[in-house]
Amino acid sequence: MDLAFTPEEQKFREDIRAWVHENLPKDISHKVHNSLHLSRDDMQRWAKILGKKGWLGYGWPKEFGGPGWNAVQKHLFEEELALAGAPRVVPFGPVMVAPVIMAFGNAEQQKRFLPGIASGEVWWSQGYSEPGSGSDLASLKTRAERKGDKYIVNGQKTWTTLAQYGEWIFCLVRTSTEGKPQTGISFLLIDMKSPGVTVRPIIMLDGGHEVNEVFFDNVEVPAENLIGEENKGWTYAKHLLSHERTNIADVNRAKRELERLKRIAKAEGVYDDMRFRDEIAKLEVDVVALEMLVLRVLSAEKSGKNSLDIAGLLKIRGSEIQQRYSELMMLACGPYAVPFIREAMEAGWQGEYVGAAHCAPLAATYFNMRKTTIYGGSNEVQRNIVAQTVLG
Repeated sequence: MDLAFTPEEQKFREDIRAWVHENLPKDISHKVHNSLHLSRDDMQRWAKILGKKGWLGYGWPKEFGGPGWNAVQKHLFEEELALAGAPRVVPFGPVMVAPVIMAFGNAEQQKRFLPGIASGEVWWSQGYSEPGSGSDLASLKTRAERKGDKYIVNGQKTWTTLAQYGEWIFCLVRTSTEGKPQTGISFLLIDMKSPGVTVRPIIMLDGGHEVNEVFFDNVEVPAENLIGEENKGWTYAKHLLSHERTNIADVNRAKRELERLKRIAKAEGVYDDMRFRDEIAKLEVDVVALEMLVLRVLSAEKSGKNSLDIAGLLKIRGSEIQQRYSELMMLACGPYAVPFIREAMEAGWQGEYVGAAHCAPLAATYFNMRKTTIYGGSNEVQRNIVAQTVLG
């Protein structure tokens, strides 16, 4: 494995860095670097800037309007965006459902849905988890009954991230109860403005509205919105989840947040404490090791070899690292990280901070990051999958 980037790849990195410096709004990067609240407008404004350049679908092949970059170029692009303080691309459209539509959708579906995803105009949500079906996703109960040229959908999805902004949602629904649970699942695209769709907020401990419950009450969905074949949705879902779990690893954000941790530790006067510095060093070693694992996968892809099926391993290590850096930031600020002032997490707040301004969002981030080892398939389940598929 050659970990050195070629001169062409270094030139590509420099070009990306220059473009991002020129086009990323400073108010947005300020919020990202300081972990302040991002509004829908912030996220969609950046998505449309990328879309106009043709880079929102940066992982797409040229035939579908993407740049056709190889695995290393995609990694460099993600890294430069993260280090510059760009918001993460909201993945549900360009990173998750788009590859499924490309791989399994028909030409009409590709023509209908992909342009709105590529431009950043249409906000997509993900309808997977249900109250009784999280890591055991195959036990889902939301029903879609075929009646003529439409499906009638009834059921509930939960933990639906940013569904309050959603215009379309891709859903796993049960279309058959025969055979194994996995064999009766289909993949449907549903217009969230349809009669019978209700989005109910789940307000989190920090007062944030990030996740939702979505209810379907006799929702009529045209049969033409079925992706691929009926009862083959589990195959398509696995294709999508490999994209999601690699995305969750998010090594580039970890590198950015590691630098933020160092800034906070220096500002709080704990960076010279050797025992605290040891904790930062251990975290940095883990971040570098995760990056090596990602580069190992990229090297295999670039040379045409089959990479190890390690999406689950990337998810495990990436999520644990996210929890570690949020915890160390809390420890660096001590008691000043604890007070909860919701308004202090908004950019431009003029009130009094308890401690330094960088302390305000730390507790909220710490509690929010508890989710990372649960969503996308809990780490306990992922370890079993890695044991079976990688270790044998």
